[in-house]
Amino acid sequence: MGHDTPTIEVATRERTGTRYAKRLRDAGRLPAVIYGHGGEPCHVSVDALEATDHLHHGVHVMDVSVDGGKTETCLIKELQFGHLGDNLVHIDFARVDLNQIVNVNVPVNLSGTAKGTKEDGAMLVVVRSEIEVRCKVSAIPSEIKANISELTEALTIGDLDLPEGVEAILDLEKHIAHIAYKAVEEDETDAEAGDVDADGAEPEVITEKKDQGAADGEE
Repeated sequence: MGHDTPTIEVATRERTGTRYAKRLRDAGRLPAVIYGHGGEPCHVSVDALEATDHLHHGVHVMDVSVDGGKTETCLIKELQFGHLGDNLVHIDFARVDLNQIVNVNVPVNLSGTAKGTKEDGAMLVVVRSEIEVRCKVSAIPSEIKANISELTEALTIGDLDLPEGVEAILDLEKHIAHIAYKAVEEDETDAEAGDVDADGAEPEVITEKKDQGAADGEE
């Protein structure tokens, strides 16, 4: 990976439920659960600021120490957000080993201004801001970078420069982003997007970089 695996301290929690989880969050901690690899599920809490800082740096794997004991290597399996999609409320950790092959979603970071958007009526449509990849836990990238300065038509998954040992799950012809045109060519562009993005990815017109929302969820 592009960074060392961080260690995070968690504390076991005896109680579960929405009311208790809210008390934890009010105290600056997040409810979480550790499961998998033949072990019993373990309900824990983690410092909210420490956890979100790691997540903002693209961390997918952490060494989790429960109550100051031995650490277990865990994949961040699922993040649950509040109903507005702007606050993290729960983390699912899955026990793994570094040689285990897993499927994970990795963000795609686009840089540069696409050449094709300089034409009248042209705009950049970002179809997916992340892709699912398969690789060893030890090889999970924090992000995949792509410079779109020379883009005049479409950037596909197959165009991405994936690290060694990292394989894309979706069809390589599916779009990451493409140039679309207003009015006359709008219907044609929509039809094409239906063909290449049948997995249900929702296109997003990008005018400037903005934060991505997240799926709703509550413990």
